[in-house]
Amino acid sequence: MLDNLTDLIEKWAIDKNLHEAAPEKQMLKLMEEVGELAQGLAKNNQEQVIDSIGDVYVVLTILSMQMRMAIGDCVEQAYEEIADRKGKMVNGVFVKEGDLP
Repeated sequence: MLDNLTDLIEKWAIDKNLHEAAPEKQMLKLMEEVGELAQGLAKNNQEQVIDSIGDVYVVLTILSMQMRMAIGDCVEQAYEEIADRKGKMVNGVFVKEGDLP
């Protein structure tokens, strides 16, 4: 399902010529969307959180296109980094083994 949605996002971005826009501008858009996500979390607004997570994915998909990368490849590489990561929860945050005191 996510692959299909990603294809639709990419098509939409191409139709709007966003894939050729400046990545620096898209990065600003990403920060805006992350700010809205933080606001939704702070206000315990689940609808805003859901919308913001989706918006962040859309913006990251377009940013990856602008950088001539595939979002799936980026996610795969990130997963390969964390797949065997060891660590523990500290005050509700996962801290990787190498960063533990």
